Amino acid sequence: MSKIVLITGASSGIGKAIGNYLHQQGYRVLGTSRNPDKYRDQVPFDLLQLDVTQAASISALAVRVKKEYGRLDVLVNNAGVGITGPLEETPNEEVRKAFETNLFGPLQLIQDMLPIMRPQKSGLIINITSIAGYMGLPYRGIYSASKGALEIITEAYRMELRQFGIHMTSVAPGDFATNIAAGRYHAPVLSGSPYEKEYGETLEMMNEHVDHGSDPNQMAKAVANIIDSSKPKVHYRVGAFLQKFSIILKRILPDTWYERMLMNHYKLK
Repeated sequence: MSKIVLITGASSGIGKAIGNYLHQQGYRVLGTSRNPDKYRDQVPFDLLQLDVTQAASISALAVRVKKEYGRLDVLVNNAGVGITGPLEETPNEEVRKAFETNLFGPLQLIQDMLPIMRPQKSGLIINITSIAGYMGLPYRGIYSASKGALEIITEAYRMELRQFGIHMTSVAPGDFATNIAAGRYHAPVLSGSPYEKEYGETLEMMNEHVDHGSDPNQMAKAVANIIDSSKPKVHYRVGAFLQKFSIILKRILPDTWYERMLMNHYKLK
């Protein structure tokens, strides 16, 4: 019997690439979108309605999965949102929105899907995080914090779930060529702001990195390999060599050296 895989945020970007690839490999893919009718004819798999920021929407999805499909083998927490801006000038409302999508939503999904997986005594939960979650990046601090929190939650959760035969892991992508920049919240570059010049230049650099990012199919193949693994690792990183190597450098370099390296990269004083 084909494994049933639920992927949030599957109407575009990395989620869509993962869904398409797993469908081609014979998995029964259930994707989600806030507006599934808009994208249903653009993907070859089922697309269900879900707003990860709404607890009622998550609970309704869990009820539907159990009723219509009877089981769930893999949950891929992929839905996420980008956010940029000087920390001082980023509205608290936007900070909360980012955490609702990148952290609290995935947590609620896990809580609602575990009662489906536990009786099976099997299951796999894959949390899509970010290499940015391993470090505090200038003008991306909120994004880094939300994804970093999900990395730590993964470490704790997987130990609690071991007794039930359920695995959990995280996959941290680097920059991939997707439309994430279009949906990202950008704190405005304010005329006369003390951050105007540095933030404006850093924002241009971040958008350029996404435009020239890697093929999302790399992430799709990585997720497929994890699903096939009998013993998933705690963390995976997928992306350009230098992006992955930056995590190693953070471990071995003195903090101030690493900080200076990041500031040089972003051309900050």
